[in-house]
Amino acid sequence: MAVVIAALLPVFLLIVLGFILKRTLIRPETQWHGLERLTYYVLFPVLLVQTLVKADLSKVPVAGVGGALLLSVLLMSLLCLALRPLLARLSIDGPAFTSIFQGATRWQTYVALAVSGSLFGDLGLALASVAMVAIIPLVNVFSVSVLAHYASPEKRSVGTIVATVALNPFIWACVIGLALNVTHIPLPKLWHEVADALGRSSLAIGLLVTGAGLHLEGMFRPSLAASVALVLKLVLMPVIAVTLALWFGVSGPNLAIVTACAAVPTSSSAYVLARQMGGDAPLLAQIITLQTILAAITMPIAIALAAMC
Repeated sequence: MAVVIAALLPVFLLIVLGFILKRTLIRPETQWHGLERLTYYVLFPVLLVQTLVKADLSKVPVAGVGGALLLSVLLMSLLCLALRPLLARLSIDGPAFTSIFQGATRWQTYVALAVSGSLFGDLGLALASVAMVAIIPLVNVFSVSVLAHYASPEKRSVGTIVATVALNPFIWACVIGLALNVTHIPLPKLWHEVADALGRSSLAIGLLVTGAGLHLEGMFRPSLAASVALVLKLVLMPVIAVTLALWFGVSGPNLAIVTACAAVPTSSSAYVLARQMGGDAPLLAQIITLQTILAAITMPIAIALAAMC
């Protein structure tokens, strides 16, 4: 438990630092927006490509890790949809339901990679990258589809949904990195030097941006919808993922990575999507903030319990 907390502590301290910087030294929203775009379109994709290029995927259970996380997202999505009638009777409208859905199914990639790297170095980064290949396309399709059905004033076509997913730079980075890994195409030394430098900065900046996006309004009196999203994401999702991973025969560091990826808070990019498609963005901001703060407690517990399995 102490080892897990020691690995997670720098991650959450960087998030806290981002929160403080946003309210003291770097207040303009435009500057944080620029950092977010830089991380999203350049730094993070380069890290993913470089990690997958260098990874020895023959030594990791790609199918077990990816399969467990893929099925856990699928099961959680189906559970949310099954809960929709009950939530409607509790006066949770369509836009609010989409925020619960995103809060329960999406995951904060910056935190997942940072935690995985802190725990297991390059192996952890490689495994988390494999998890991204499994999860990102699915959660994007589901999130856009749910928003289009329950919240968006204008229904989105299938083509629009596919285009939204296809333009995700994380997906392309994973595809390129896996292709280079499988084909063993040699890359020049200059690429590795530049990519390593960009990759080292990506996680720190990504965590600072995550902290800058936190909103403390309503944190001490969370709504029913926010509470539901908290339980589904921070408690039930890790249970589902670990159960599936054990069923697939995943153990040791691989099981810890599955747990870490399942236990992370929801993605801050979900807030942007909610604003664009008519979701309940203020509710989602509350969900993201609460999950990020509470994950500092729940993640060490989840990872430590998984290590005992």
